[in-house]
Amino acid sequence: MRILFAFLCGALFGIGLCVSGMTNTLKVQGWLDIFGAWDPTLAFVMGGAIVPMAVAWRMVKARSPQPAVAQNSGAAPLFERQLVIGSVFFGAGWGIAGLCPGPAIASLSFGGTGGLGFMLAMAFGMVATPRIRSIFFSRSLSKEHKGKP
Repeated sequence: MRILFAFLCGALFGIGLCVSGMTNTLKVQGWLDIFGAWDPTLAFVMGGAIVPMAVAWRMVKARSPQPAVAQNSGAAPLFERQLVIGSVFFGAGWGIAGLCPGPAIASLSFGGTGGLGFMLAMAFGMVATPRIRSIFFSRSLSKEHKGKP
C-alpha cells in the first residue's frame, strides 16, 4: 500500500510539473531572464508551493518536538560554506539547463533528450561529489592543523 501511495504522489507531482510548464526549459529560462524576455507565469507555480508550505510551517511551529528527536543545542551559523557552494551550483545548473531534478525526471516521461542529458550529468555529479568533498576538506583540514602540535 505504501508503494502505491508513493507512486500516486510521484505521478501527481510529475503531472503538476508538466501542467505548470516546469518541464519546459524555455519557460524556466524565461522566468530567470529578468532583464530580457521575462516570463512571470512561474510566479504562480512558486506561489502555489509557498502558500501551503507557509501554512504547514505555521501548524508545525505550534507543536512541541517529539522526545525521541535529537535536539541540536549548539547555535549553527545561518549560512554554511557547503550550503552556499551547493546553492550556487544548483542555481547555475538550473539557469543553464532550465531544469532541476524533479522536472528533469518528469521530462523523461515524454522522451525529452535534454532531460536525459541533465539526469546523466546530475548522476555524475552525485557520484563525484563525495570524492571532491573529501579532497577539498582534507586540504582545508591540513591547512588548519599545519604548525599545531
